[in-house]
Amino acid sequence: MHKVHLKPGKEESLKRFHPWVFSGAIAHIDGEPEEGEIVEVYTSKKEFIAKGHFQIGSIAVRVLTFAPDETIDSDFWKRKLSIAYDMRHSIGLTERPDNNTYRLVHGEGDNLPGLVIDIYARTAVMQAHSAGMHLERMAIADALAEVLNGRIDNIYYKSENTLPYKADLFPENGFLKGGNADNIAMEYGLKFHIDWLKGQKTGFFVDQRENRALLERYAQGRRVLNMFCYTGGFSVYAMRGGATLVHSVDSSGKAIDLTNQNMELNFPADTRHQAFAEDAFKYLERMDDTMYDLIVLDPPAFAKHRDALRNALLGYRKLNQKAFEKIRPGGILFTFSCSQAVSKENFRTAVFTAAALSGRNVRILHQLTQPADHPVNIYHPEGEYLKGLILYVE
Repeated sequence: MHKVHLKPGKEESLKRFHPWVFSGAIAHIDGEPEEGEIVEVYTSKKEFIAKGHFQIGSIAVRVLTFAPDETIDSDFWKRKLSIAYDMRHSIGLTERPDNNTYRLVHGEGDNLPGLVIDIYARTAVMQAHSAGMHLERMAIADALAEVLNGRIDNIYYKSENTLPYKADLFPENGFLKGGNADNIAMEYGLKFHIDWLKGQKTGFFVDQRENRALLERYAQGRRVLNMFCYTGGFSVYAMRGGATLVHSVDSSGKAIDLTNQNMELNFPADTRHQAFAEDAFKYLERMDDTMYDLIVLDPPAFAKHRDALRNALLGYRKLNQKAFEKIRPGGILFTFSCSQAVSKENFRTAVFTAAALSGRNVRILHQLTQPADHPVNIYHPEGEYLKGLILYVE
């Protein structure tokens, strides 16, 4: 096994159990490990400190264990997946009649950096974000089938767009086990088509489940606009919550088709809902400013890395300012950022600036984040990526 040797003092973050080794912290490597290979990490004093997947790039090692005698084998994967499942079971997300949709593995949050697994009814969708997890995909699938024995029939691998392109891994999406194409899952009693074949992420934004449920409580009697609706999750909850009108907007015609399909699944022939394939900024610009008294802004990540941060913050400010200007008095704004590079403070400042520029009086009702099945490793605060505010606009 190749050994990675750190520069003096660069082991401090690992002593605090941070799961990443940055390339700049490395003094030298014994040999030339392949991408995805398991390597051992040593301090400048030649003391073992961690073991994990090697990868070329800023994050050179993603740590799997800090124990020198722990072997990364089938028992390791079964143990880690069992721990992840037990946590979801303990918080009441598994084996319930009204919900069969949840995240089973959330990367660093479950001490499995580079791996995401979402459960949709009888199908698990697995996504690798590192070369190491890609190479281990069959071992992980075998362990997953054993841990969830009888609870799933299919394991679908969806990593064509999530792996580093320089690694020359040539991943292909497809079933690792099973092959049933039934893609309807249930979230809190509502049904959704999950597009794990071609959709974003693993096919559905599982991380907004609790925030969608919260919106349902505010929807009664309101006229709702769901911007960047994707497959219409917030829209469907608004309908069940008693909204008098729900409009869904997304620039993708395919997303609008899925939104309409999900509406038909839950509220067939209900005329309260309409969907529009249109650019969000253009829609906000032309819309009637007496139309909506509840607006959802859930855009895709404006900043995927820190170099894009400035433009991202300008985008959030512009988007929220337009919503503040257009929403009816007494309206409620649900606004989000899913950009990891945008801190909670950055996002709040952008929204607060937008409120000030609009000249509206605004109050915070709730401060939102990702749900419990997207846990944040206490030693890896970077994992807190979803930020949200519910605002009352006078």
